[in-house]
Amino acid sequence: MSYLRLEKAVMTNLEESLRRELLRTNRSGAYSSSTLVDCNTRKYHGLLVVPVPELDDENHVLLSSLDCTVIQHGAEFNLGLHKYQGNNFSPKGHKYIREFTCDVVPTTLYRVGGVLLKRETIFQCYEDRILIRYTLEDAHSATTLRFRPFLAFRSVRQFTHENSTASREYHEVDNGIKTCMYAGYPDLYMQFNKKNEFVFQPDWYRGVEYPKEQERGYASNEDLYVPGYFEVSIKKGESIIFAASTKEIKSNSLKSLFQKEIDVRQPRDNFYHCLVAAAHQFHFRDRRSGSSAEELDDSDDRYLLAGYPWFKARARDTFIALPGLTLAIGEQDYFEHVMKTAEKGLREFMEDKPLSVKIYEIEHPDVPLWAIWAIQQYTKDAGKEKGYKMYGKLVRDIVEYVIKGGNPTMRLDDNGLLYANGRDKAITWMNSTANGHPVVPRSGYIVEFNALWYNALKFCASLEEEFGDKKFAAKLEERSETCKVSFVDTFLNEYGYLLDYVDGNMMDWSVRPNMIFPVAFDYSPLSQEQKKSVLDVCTRELLTPKGLRSLSPKSGGYNPMYVGPQTQRDYAYHQGTAWPWLGGFYMEACLKIYKRTRLSFVERQMVGYEDEINYHALGTISELFDGNPPFHGRGAMAFAMNVAEILRTLKLLEKYTYQK
Repeated sequence: MSYLRLEKAVMTNLEESLRRELLRTNRSGAYSSSTLVDCNTRKYHGLLVVPVPELDDENHVLLSSLDCTVIQHGAEFNLGLHKYQGNNFSPKGHKYIREFTCDVVPTTLYRVGGVLLKRETIFQCYEDRILIRYTLEDAHSATTLRFRPFLAFRSVRQFTHENSTASREYHEVDNGIKTCMYAGYPDLYMQFNKKNEFVFQPDWYRGVEYPKEQERGYASNEDLYVPGYFEVSIKKGESIIFAASTKEIKSNSLKSLFQKEIDVRQPRDNFYHCLVAAAHQFHFRDRRSGSSAEELDDSDDRYLLAGYPWFKARARDTFIALPGLTLAIGEQDYFEHVMKTAEKGLREFMEDKPLSVKIYEIEHPDVPLWAIWAIQQYTKDAGKEKGYKMYGKLVRDIVEYVIKGGNPTMRLDDNGLLYANGRDKAITWMNSTANGHPVVPRSGYIVEFNALWYNALKFCASLEEEFGDKKFAAKLEERSETCKVSFVDTFLNEYGYLLDYVDGNMMDWSVRPNMIFPVAFDYSPLSQEQKKSVLDVCTRELLTPKGLRSLSPKSGGYNPMYVGPQTQRDYAYHQGTAWPWLGGFYMEACLKIYKRTRLSFVERQMVGYEDEINYHALGTISELFDGNPPFHGRGAMAFAMNVAEILRTLKLLEKYTYQK
């Protein structure tokens, strides 16, 4: 029995199947995504979605979808599915689906009378090429397949409509054609591994509608261009491979290429392996040197994308997600690759130089402190000595940068605490804005900034004491003691939890999850009893099966449902929604305080995440969840920090399970 398997009853029920999405990436920024029944419901969906750096910094949908029609005795059975205006679905090919599985690659089995057709989809690693293999498992008479490509050639943030500017020109290539709708775009190559006939029959399919965009209060319909169709005969037991790419390929190599790609894929046969595969989807290798997919080059920059389908590589997300997406799954080398790129960006920012890397939001004041936290996790995995050799200087340079007040929005006060100005611009991970102002204007002494600072001081001191400058270590210890006293005096209140931020006489008494960090970090300014008290408040008011709420239901402004138009969602984004990555730090805090006695509790929490693997985006974890039951997944279909912290929690579970 497949771990990721959906039967006919689910696949043919559009209320169920349209909720489930599929994502495949090439680890170089391009992706392929749709629902499990291949009905695009987002403007971000597409069979081939690629970056076009010559145009802008966005991804672009080249090939929206590919309809396959089975032809026998002159009768046509179209397996495609599109939603058109007026809630009309056509041609309703989902009714032929027998089952869907995803053991290694997404596989859909269609039954059309006596025809049994299997379709397998794979995205070639490091190339902008989607491959689809159609295998005729059974047939009792001559069978022809017709393929009709739906083209968009647009940014993921825009729509295309019927126009006279779009080029209808095409050129024949090896077993296929190439075409390009607009100047500035790359050619789209559509090829088969077998001789076929292309029939030029240009037309626009009007009024294609995307319900996910309707839900989010955006424009939601467009027209798609179909240049014609391909026809190819197929025999029982035969496989035909279709390739769509920005580069031509020798058609006789498609069969071996498809098998080669399958051979390097890890089966998604359990929860952990699904998360490992999901972790790899966030990889982004920028081939600056022009190296090919077969020639991995250490000079290429490596990143972690914050999520799909619309996030870029964001600095804070990178450092929070890095340990879970690499170290927790035994991929120390990729940690080093990403940190090499990120260190370049950090140093350029700290030295006030133009950024040469594609990392966004690196100016946020807590970003360097999260970098130290990530390095701290590396030392646990690789050893302290290697950690110091690799990153000791970076850690010290960051600490000195903070002490000198290098970031223009943050200063170090005499009481040992960091003061950051976030009144007019969102500077923390709670970064939603409305009408140009932060929804949660966290400013002043911010609780996780100072927890990170104390942890950074102690960690840097420990490295310097053991391997470096002992005098510098002693100075850092003095600073940490001052910070520790001020932290407790400033944030701990009489109710046993931590204030979220303090700015002069302004104290935010909201119960928020940011107080979990000083409980989870290796170095904490809190005593054991204070940690337990904070953890208990988080358990009572913030914990859900999908992570920690961003605000307690007892606090003013609680808004747990992330639905509706953009402004409505902005006001809900950090006002009660649940975040699995916060749950990772909560679980770490639990295990540190209660050790093995909380193992079963943490294991039960993992069940809440495993439920998601089969529900929203297959095999990965959504960006956030409603804070109230049934805790519906919302936002981006895949979110790096969530996958990372669940993986890190699983690694911690393993550590405590086998700990003597």
